Amino acid sequence: MKTILILLTGLLLQGCLYFNDRGVSGRYYNDCKEYYDGMGIYHKECDENLVEYKTVTDGVSKGVDKSVNATKSLFE
Repeated sequence: MKTILILLTGLLLQGCLYFNDRGVSGRYYNDCKEYYDGMGIYHKECDENLVEYKTVTDGVSKGVDKSVNATKSLFE
């Protein structure tokens, strides 16, 4: 029963979630506005994704750091 629910959910969300270069989004293309300001500084403003790859990797690295520190404290 669980397998059927998981597969059904995946099939229903198949057309709603897209994987782009910044994360998982509800849109197929990144809607980024790129421009240079009056001083010649480059700016890039993008819409938010549902899940950003940078946040996931930051969270994983923090979790790894905590587990390494906990393991070190056990053996000291």
